[in-house]
Amino acid sequence: MSKQTHSFQAEVAQLLHLVTHSLYSNKEIFLRELVSNASDACDKLRFEALADDSLYGDQPELRVRITSDKEAGTITITDTGIGMSEAEAIEHLGTIAKSGTREFMSRLSGDQKQDAQLIGQFGVGFYSGFIVADRITVESRRAGLPPEQGVRWVSGGTGDFEVEAITRPERGTSVILHLREDAREFADAWRLKELIGKYSDHVALPIQMEGEKWEEGKEEGQPGQMVKTGEWETVNQATALWTRPKKDITDEQYTQFYEQIARDWQPPLAWSHNRVEGSTEYTQLLYIPSHAPFDLWDREKKPGVKLYVRRVFIMDDAEQLLPRYLRFVKGVVDSADLPLNVSRELLQESRDVRAIREGNTRRVLALLEELASARPETPTADGADTAEVTDVQDKNEAASDKYASFWREFGAVLKEGLGEDHANRERIARLLRYASTMHDGPVVSLADYKARMKEGQKAIYYIAADTLAAAKNSPQLEIFRKKGIEVLLMTDRVDEWAISFLQEWDGTPLQSVAKGAVDLGELQDEAEKKAAEQAAEAVKPLVEKLKEALKDSVEDVRVTTRLVDSPACLVVKDSGISLQLARMLKQAGQPAPDTKPVLEINPEHPLVRKLEGDAHFDDLAHILFDQALLAEGGLPDDPAAYVRRVNALLV
Repeated sequence: MSKQTHSFQAEVAQLLHLVTHSLYSNKEIFLRELVSNASDACDKLRFEALADDSLYGDQPELRVRITSDKEAGTITITDTGIGMSEAEAIEHLGTIAKSGTREFMSRLSGDQKQDAQLIGQFGVGFYSGFIVADRITVESRRAGLPPEQGVRWVSGGTGDFEVEAITRPERGTSVILHLREDAREFADAWRLKELIGKYSDHVALPIQMEGEKWEEGKEEGQPGQMVKTGEWETVNQATALWTRPKKDITDEQYTQFYEQIARDWQPPLAWSHNRVEGSTEYTQLLYIPSHAPFDLWDREKKPGVKLYVRRVFIMDDAEQLLPRYLRFVKGVVDSADLPLNVSRELLQESRDVRAIREGNTRRVLALLEELASARPETPTADGADTAEVTDVQDKNEAASDKYASFWREFGAVLKEGLGEDHANRERIARLLRYASTMHDGPVVSLADYKARMKEGQKAIYYIAADTLAAAKNSPQLEIFRKKGIEVLLMTDRVDEWAISFLQEWDGTPLQSVAKGAVDLGELQDEAEKKAAEQAAEAVKPLVEKLKEALKDSVEDVRVTTRLVDSPACLVVKDSGISLQLARMLKQAGQPAPDTKPVLEINPEHPLVRKLEGDAHFDDLAHILFDQALLAEGGLPDDPAAYVRRVNALLV
């Protein structure tokens, strides 16, 4: 086949321009990305060979080799992995943008160092080669294809690339970087070894470079130099980190391994490394990231940890090994019991997989409990060294800060577990954090709330709203604020659905302040109850007129004691679906039952008193209802009619 020229897809061309013009301040990341791709290619071959071991051919060894030529100014990264056919080279390297390309570009902040760290997370790491190279040549042959079906791909990283057929005896891929003048330092073997040690030391494959030794000058006065020995040396540890004893692994090594497997160059919040023995034997190394990935809410994205069977890579995203509400967890599970030819279907049916899933879930929840508790043993004051006390306080603050960071990034996802994981519902409930009428930030646990409950208080009160401001300023909170009763403020979209699965906490029922009639029990004295009854009786005719005027909009109208400063509010009956949840379901295109709210009025408010005998009673009644709807976060069914009614009263 003669050379064929193809144009890059528009998004890829745009990405290449960004890479070559915006990420040059952190050039060294190119090697970590290309080595990671080479490692992935070897993992894919190992997996496909489980079903067809003839794919290895006469090359059973899986490895990555890196060579450099200082005079030519080139670096070559060669793997013995799965390789590419001609069609795959065109698809993966040029004309079809990966799904992450657009997302990657949308996340660029302008901070070169920060943006460079993103590139591997979005499946576009290959293009990082153009940070240091003005031309890249890729030569490849897919496992199982004959030598004459190799392919060469060449591009200068501008608008197009060339593809031609070649004869390539060996399986796998070679990426040849033709270095820019200002990147020639990377052709030095010592510099490449430094970067491998920094970024790729824990790749579970041998990364090899040609050995070098010092040779003195042959003539007097001639300087010595490093010369190649012709022998290949492994320059990384090339062992699976999770198989090593914990005592032999440093925090820095755990962090480096996380960065490699997660393609995340920010350190994790925490991790747990354990070997589990019993009816099912496996090793787990699980990480809690420090920030949410860009596709956390993407339903098409398959979450999951890497699955190995007896150190053989099986799949990247074994979602069956963790429940969906823990989809943010990264890591590795290595099973000693699963078959090597395990499929996704078998994972769904396997008893061993269920045991691993349950064990992983317990371990992650325990790790979160450790972060949330933040209460290591505190030295007693008597005889305690001041430095020791300070150290413990610092550890407390660090753990507390970590859980606050976790909750900010992943709290909404964890809440899904209330509805998805009945067995661990109580443990998840202990991890919940909310804002409240006493704390603007999400720092209040259910245990904290219960410990502060007033004497005689019979329920844990909460309100769900679209925003914190809407929740804090809701009319439904007025009586609670007056009496100093704390109310939890729930503002995540998942809150109302999730909390419906938690009827009580530690024997105390949870009660929405927007459902049912307010009943503060012992917190209201007899005089208040008697005054409320008398007020209700006094406005009984008014209530009946409101019911008639608003019969198409409300289920009922009644007097309430929950309002102090506002004339009216909307609630639903105890068993009804809230107005906020109904709106969310409709916005998501989901069926939602038609819910008519209950209008509660404050008989002491001047606007309510004005209603009696007013010539514009119907207009005032509808304004009262629409304003209550607005305060609750909704919109009038007919905004124009609302505006007309208000304008008529203003003139």
